Amino acid sequence: MGPALIEGCVDSYASAMAACRGGADRLELCANLAIGGTTPSPSLFRQVRRDCQVPIHVLIRPRFGDFLYSGPEREEICGEIRRFRELGADGVVIGALTPEAELDREALLPMTDCAGGMSLTLHRAFDMTRDAAQALEAAVELGFRTVLTSGQAGSAAEGKEALGQLRRRAAGRIAVMAGCGVRAENIEEIYRAGGVRAFHTTGRKGPVDSGMRWRRAGVSMGLPSLSEYELWLTDEETFRACARIVHSLPAPEEGAK
Repeated sequence: MGPALIEGCVDSYASAMAACRGGADRLELCANLAIGGTTPSPSLFRQVRRDCQVPIHVLIRPRFGDFLYSGPEREEICGEIRRFRELGADGVVIGALTPEAELDREALLPMTDCAGGMSLTLHRAFDMTRDAAQALEAAVELGFRTVLTSGQAGSAAEGKEALGQLRRRAAGRIAVMAGCGVRAENIEEIYRAGGVRAFHTTGRKGPVDSGMRWRRAGVSMGLPSLSEYELWLTDEETFRACARIVHSLPAPEEGAK
């Protein structure tokens, strides 16, 4: 069992800096978290790498939607993995599924090869697999060091029992990181259910109002459910509150199942 760890899930320079100041042990750098996250730009990575000293894992996801990737999409993913390896990323966050909702070994093997010695995290494609135990074993065999999961539930709090089962099955071979809906209010609850001590969170407090004074009504640049005049950013104090709790969690044999 490794040390307690909190990873900041961020998609902007401002959020990355807030998470770093708030006590993040690691960052998952993304773009477009409003649609679940996609691959960030190299320019954003360079800025964050320059100004934040914690390890940075980069999400490699070419688009919104399922994790069933075409040949050209797999090629794109491998190209991005190589690009961020050359830029100095500490790890990448990847995943791919077959039509039958199993980990796609044929797709993932070239991706893991492209990663070289970088740390590998299996993202929440895991939560869309048909058989969590089978997917966990496949992830271990493929060389992943971490699996990011909500326990195949709508949130990590809802999946807390499954998270504990996965941690026990992993038996130290791969880290199980709780993600989706992680907040200061539920970290200890998730921990008590099964001893998970690695957590992934945006540390957001709520939408930040745009600085735009004149606003065009009735026009959307993207999803109609999202306002063009609200920004979703990591809040330093909210993240710090999460980090304090995570870093205080004892080893599971001291008090968790």
